[in-house]
Amino acid sequence: MKRQGLVIAGHGRHVWVETPEGERVICHPRGKKSHVVVGDRVLWLPSQDEGTIEKIEPRRNLLYRQDEIRTKSFAANLDQVLIWIAAEPEFSEHQIARALIAAEAAQIPALIALNKSDLTELHAKAWQRLAPYRAMGTMVLPVSLESGTGVEAVTALLHGKTTLVLGPSGSGKSTLINQLIPQAQVLTQEISTALNSGKHTTTSTTLYWMDAERTTALIDSPGFQEFGLHHIEPTQLASLMPDMRAYSESGECKFYNCSHLHEPGCKVIGAEGISPSRYKIYTELHQELRTAKKRY
Repeated sequence: MKRQGLVIAGHGRHVWVETPEGERVICHPRGKKSHVVVGDRVLWLPSQDEGTIEKIEPRRNLLYRQDEIRTKSFAANLDQVLIWIAAEPEFSEHQIARALIAAEAAQIPALIALNKSDLTELHAKAWQRLAPYRAMGTMVLPVSLESGTGVEAVTALLHGKTTLVLGPSGSGKSTLINQLIPQAQVLTQEISTALNSGKHTTTSTTLYWMDAERTTALIDSPGFQEFGLHHIEPTQLASLMPDMRAYSESGECKFYNCSHLHEPGCKVIGAEGISPSRYKIYTELHQELRTAKKRY
C-alpha cells in the first residue's frame, strides 16, 4: 500500500523520506532518472527496510538553476527564499540578482539578510550597496549572529513557513542554521550515515524542522556561487527585475519589443529609478542568455 511522505534530504539516487508520523526511510526513485527534490511530497511503497518512490505529488513551485552543462534543482514547495550574505567577505551583487530573478520566475517571495552588522564600517558600506534592492521593495534585514542583533526578527519571518536559505561561504549561513536548529549537525550526520554519503560537507540539500510540530522548516542548500539562469528567456528578464519592470511594462518605450539595451525612445535606459549597477547586471545577463539560447 502506498504511503505519503516528505523528501527531507538526498544523495545521488537515494533520498530520505519522512512520514506524517515522523518515521524516516531511505527511498529510491523508480527508473533511471531521479526528478525527486527536497520539499517534494511523494507517495512511496515500503520494501523490506527501504522504499520506492511511486509518485511525486503536484508541486506548488520549484526553484532551480540551469547552466550550459546541467539543470540543478534546489527545492520544491517553498514559501520563501532567504538570501543570507554578510558585510565581510564582500558579496556578489550579480549572485544576489540571479537568485532573486530565479525566485521571481518561480513566483517565490524572497528576502535578504545582511549579517555582521557588528562590523560597523563594513556593514554600512554593504548596506549602501543594497539600497537599490530596498528601493525596489525587497526586504533587507540587518543581522549580527555575533551579537544576536536582528536574529529575533529573522526567526519571526521564518515562523510557519518553509524557507530555502542560500548564501556564499563565509556569510555565516551554517552558523545561523546551527543557532536556530541545535540538532542540525546530529541530523546531518544521521542522513550522511543513512545514505552512505561519507563525511557530510554540505554537498546536498537538507530540510530541518525548527519546531516539534513540524510547521516551520529551513532548507539548507549549497551552490550559491554558480547560479545559472539559462532556463529564462532574454525577453523575460526585465519583467523579472522589479525595478526594471516598473518602466519596461509601462508601455512608454517607443518600440513594443524594446530590448532596453540600445533602442531610441526607451524608457528604461537612464531611468532614475534604476541604479547603474542594476542596469549593468541586466545588460550582462541579457547578453549571457542570448548567447546561451544560440547554443541550444
